Amino acid sequence: MASRFKQFKLLTALSRLISSMLNPMLAPTYGTILVLWTSVLCSESTGTRTTIVIVMMGLTCILPVTCIGLMHHYGFISDKRLRNPKERTIPYIFAIVCYVIATFYINSIHAPAWFTMFAAGGTLTLLITTLVNFKWKISAHMGGMGGIVALLYQMHVEGISAFDLFWVLCAAIMLSGLLGSARMLLKCHTAPQVILGFANGYACVTLAMKLLG
Repeated sequence: MASRFKQFKLLTALSRLISSMLNPMLAPTYGTILVLWTSVLCSESTGTRTTIVIVMMGLTCILPVTCIGLMHHYGFISDKRLRNPKERTIPYIFAIVCYVIATFYINSIHAPAWFTMFAAGGTLTLLITTLVNFKWKISAHMGGMGGIVALLYQMHVEGISAFDLFWVLCAAIMLSGLLGSARMLLKCHTAPQVILGFANGYACVTLAMKLLG
């Protein structure tokens, strides 16, 4: 009995670690790093690429997280993890605004259209997640990973990667599976919410990059 309890605590701790490392607010940053270090854009100077990553992280991660922290501090939300669906609307809307600004930023630095559309696809993913949240909920975490997998797949098949991304794509898919399992083990989502969350991110980024990029 004690052994099973320890195993459960370990699995719970690992699930929380995976959820934190693959937080949806970090997905645009991870995607930007992948674009700038594994695509044809890797020929840009390290300074330029680092600046873009910092700006994207500031807009899509630091600002939304700061907003959530302030709302929690002043009592507007009860939980920083936003486990209550009713408390997600304002933080999500603020994040959408930040994502829109990030998309315009990518466009303003004359990035390729497919890079801009990756950012736009992420914005659409978050918008759909927010709208669904009014009646039900889907996993924002899995939406972020779905977008990452879609990005890697499009880079791989469209020939815009600097090298073969097959194994990187496989690793992203396996991480998605681990994240989905973690979200269910933590009882944050059901299997349908995890699957639809991933499908939402994958479809939005794929459509944006394929049709508009």
